[in-house]
Amino acid sequence: MRPAVLACVAALAAGPATAGQLLHGVFQDHAVLQRDRPIPVWGEAAAGAAVTVELDGSRAQAIAGADGRWRADLPAHKAGGPFQLTARSGGETETLTDVLVGDVWLCSGQSNMEFPLVQATNGPSAVAAALDSSLRLLKVSRRSNPTPEAALSAADRWQVSSPASAAAFSAACQFMGRDLRKATGAPVGLIDATWGGSTIQSWISRPGLTALGGYEDKFRVLDAYVHSPDEGLALWVAAQERWVARTQPQTKAWSTPAFDDRAWAQLTPGGVWEDAGAPGFAGFDGVAWFRAEVVLTPAQAQDAGILDLGAIDDMDVTWVNGRFVGALESWDTPRSYAVPAGVLKPGRNVIAVRVTDTGGGGGLWWPASSRRLRLADGTSVPIGPEWRYRIVAPLAETGPPPSVPWLPASGLATLYGGMIAPLGPYGLKGVAWYQGEANVGEPAEYGRLLPALIADWRTRFETPDLAFLAVQLTAFGSPTSKPTDPAWAQLREAQRRAVAADPRAGLAVSIDVGDPFDIHPTQKLKVGQRLALLARRIAYGEDVAADGPRPRSARRRGDEVVVDLGVPLVVHGDARPLGFELCDTNRRCRWAEARVEGASVVLAQATDAAFVRYAWADSPVVNLFDRQELPAIPFELPVE
Repeated sequence: MRPAVLACVAALAAGPATAGQLLHGVFQDHAVLQRDRPIPVWGEAAAGAAVTVELDGSRAQAIAGADGRWRADLPAHKAGGPFQLTARSGGETETLTDVLVGDVWLCSGQSNMEFPLVQATNGPSAVAAALDSSLRLLKVSRRSNPTPEAALSAADRWQVSSPASAAAFSAACQFMGRDLRKATGAPVGLIDATWGGSTIQSWISRPGLTALGGYEDKFRVLDAYVHSPDEGLALWVAAQERWVARTQPQTKAWSTPAFDDRAWAQLTPGGVWEDAGAPGFAGFDGVAWFRAEVVLTPAQAQDAGILDLGAIDDMDVTWVNGRFVGALESWDTPRSYAVPAGVLKPGRNVIAVRVTDTGGGGGLWWPASSRRLRLADGTSVPIGPEWRYRIVAPLAETGPPPSVPWLPASGLATLYGGMIAPLGPYGLKGVAWYQGEANVGEPAEYGRLLPALIADWRTRFETPDLAFLAVQLTAFGSPTSKPTDPAWAQLREAQRRAVAADPRAGLAVSIDVGDPFDIHPTQKLKVGQRLALLARRIAYGEDVAADGPRPRSARRRGDEVVVDLGVPLVVHGDARPLGFELCDTNRRCRWAEARVEGASVVLAQATDAAFVRYAWADSPVVNLFDRQELPAIPFELPVE
């Protein structure tokens, strides 16, 4: 545990970097500045020094504060270029060349937005076609800090779009940007600030989360960790145990050697547990326990040791002979926990591991050979390969566990501090956001967090009406032959409702381009195209079809329910639209017989229906579109 802890401490202790130059590091050769609005420019100079900024004949001035920081706002400028951007202070002059004025889009989120162009469907040909001198790319390095940083990494450079610069850049973002270039003719700048596996909480500032409420205890743990890693770890483990005591009280004695686990099933962990073929693990996100034994001689047991377990997805708490030895939240970090002297015993020793999987693959997924007890005499004793296991409960029953607030991708404000704060208040046209897989276990909370993120970033980039485009979660997971109520469907509904409540936000539906067996579907072209359509309608005010069929109402008509979806409908592969459900007041649901009437879907035998659901599954089969081939959005709607 200590190496992982110390690495996090080093990252937190590093603090904000300094720009070390007159212009902030986001201003570079080949940059794109936002058109048609005042252009904020900032940097550092001597305290009290006058600074003059010029662009294409326009000029603005500022005085550096006591901390050396200055800011000037150039007048709004129409699209064009290339231009020079010059800053002068005293005898110092800094001049940037090949600067364009156009539209700047920030693309952010987790791995499906991070997914690189070269790996997308037809990626090699898309990379080869990426040469466009008026499309510029800035990829922000992965950096984590709950304290907002002032500067970008020195490695973060604006580049002209080319096969070399585009290959590792966000595919969905590039496809969106290419379509906007064609539609507007203006230069486009794309900023890729993404981190695979990240939660939405890591992208919101501390003031944003504080204003939302509900994160006070987690911030206390984070503050304790920054002061003392051991104190912070102890507080997090204590929060874990309170969650377990509340939601899984039957497991209280499962870490002790005296507990009788002979009735538990056995398996040899290796690979994610969804692929283990063991009953109950297919598609399972939740809590399970694993126990194994090692037999030691008196000589082997007399000293301390190191317990190696490989990587565990996502979160573990581990005991040896009932003694806590370590805990970590990270799907890909190998666990190596110190076992103090006096814990090991001659004869039978019990290793107990509580594993919590919050989404995607789970379990002790490294090979069996990675699990061993290293002893003070230099020898190693293998653990397993067989372990006894017991599935406790899915997250749908327990609710999400307390997360580690200092981790980069799942902490609080960590990626905001490292990757968003250094960008603001750079002028933006809008934001494209593709994230939610890491929060699928808390759909209700996501319904609070997404509006908070939108408001937070509008504040950071000083644009109250900043366009915000989100991608609704795609299809992933095993298909089903009967109605269910999965967390993926609930998260999609949280996204739909949050975006529908914001007139400057849009939701790109991706349910038809997912992959039931791959959380990272490669068809990113459609996603980018749909984001571009939303941008044209919301950010540019064009009268284009961008939304696809969306529910407006569900009304009774005799013994039928008529669902108004707003636009003329097209059904593929059949005369009947698939995936509609009728649910009673307790949300007990059944498949519905459906037919299309113009812009509506009519559901038969619906006298007892209180709710209508559509595409309410992890991986629903969908065949309902509009005439522009945009898919109907998954939804739940009360019957009026």
